[in-house]
Amino acid sequence: MTRQKRLHLGAFMRPASIHTGAWRFPGAYPDANFNLAHLRRFAQTLERGKFDAFFMADHLAVLNMPVEALKRSHTVTSFEPFTLLSALAGATERIGLVATASTTFEEPYHVARRFASLDHISGGRAGWNIVTTSNPDAAQNFGLEDHMEHDERYVRAREFYDVVTGLWDSFADDAFIRNIESGLYFDPERLHVLGHKGRYFSVRGPLNIARPVQGWPVIVQAGASEAGRQFAAETAEVIFAATPNLVAGRAFYADVKGRLDRLGRPRDHLKILPGAFVVVGDSVDEARAKRAKLDSLVHYDSAIASLSIALGHDASGFDPDGPLPDIPETNASRSARERVIELAQRENLTVRQLAQRLGGYSGLAFVGTPGTIVDEMEEWLATDASDGFNVMFPFLPAGLDDFVDKVVPELQRRGIFRRDYEGSTLRDHLGLPRPENRFFPCQL
Repeated sequence: MTRQKRLHLGAFMRPASIHTGAWRFPGAYPDANFNLAHLRRFAQTLERGKFDAFFMADHLAVLNMPVEALKRSHTVTSFEPFTLLSALAGATERIGLVATASTTFEEPYHVARRFASLDHISGGRAGWNIVTTSNPDAAQNFGLEDHMEHDERYVRAREFYDVVTGLWDSFADDAFIRNIESGLYFDPERLHVLGHKGRYFSVRGPLNIARPVQGWPVIVQAGASEAGRQFAAETAEVIFAATPNLVAGRAFYADVKGRLDRLGRPRDHLKILPGAFVVVGDSVDEARAKRAKLDSLVHYDSAIASLSIALGHDASGFDPDGPLPDIPETNASRSARERVIELAQRENLTVRQLAQRLGGYSGLAFVGTPGTIVDEMEEWLATDASDGFNVMFPFLPAGLDDFVDKVVPELQRRGIFRRDYEGSTLRDHLGLPRPENRFFPCQL
């Protein structure tokens, strides 16, 4: 009999809630995104819920949006990820700690050293979310006038990855002898000097820290473009996908897993976890009412700007409380425009409601009871649309507590999620192998 597939769960925690109205929801912590005591409590709650990982996205600039929208956003500030995750490592024991680091504006040696340090500090729980940073405002924070062209960013990212992983392999796992009697601290024969010289980087090495506990921290990626998918298939062990529905999820899953087949990588060495916004209620109507209340808290100034961008058409003159009028075609993304129009028609939304939905969060959402939510998650898992989800909570702390206290037990009851951690590292949680040192292969 084939063993039942198990779901993997990450938690998207920067911002602590991705929804623009989250900080205004009744009972929510307005400063949840920038309060260490709150974030410590969230991490401990996630660990109680046996989540694989706490994921912290990052931005290297204040978000590039109109100031009328920015002034209403709780995402304007956040902690630097390594500082926060190092603090959370001391407040937790098992949950993985995943941080974003850019291959466009950072240096490989810095990234390799920081992630190796986090992996040692946490006892093997670190993960690196590789991003190629497209924000032009970030470029200006690093002495550049504009950002690098899309495909070139991925070429640079691949060399960056090769350098970082090479630096992690600087020392053999048994290099540190620490023999007090002989006075020999490490064996120099078990040290490799990288000596990398490439198109973008010249890095001598070695890294001045022992090989990470996991060999390499878990490699995470989120690219959806052709270049991003191929980069992920070649290097990533987790993909944080942005598939908006089950059909798109199956197509993305088949495409990326097929790329692994062609590369000779085992399919289970890459976990695909779409982002899922989850609102829990004791009834479906209650959950929908929570979502409606949350969406209503998105100020119209920022909401209508989001709608205009999605439609490729200025929506500021539309009747806020009327239906969406006919929209002429423009040079904007046709698929994005059609998704918005279809959403407005399917749910009979007014312009205001539609704008607030887009201004809050418009991606994949599970809104319902623990039973209906798990029904949907189980279908994604069983039909090869995902290996789990990167869960986004609607407001904090109640949205997180609802998931851990109500949804997790239902997942466990159905046998598709762990009741306890079976190992101590993030690789253990995800069922991923420990990479062999490329310079010091194991001697059998």
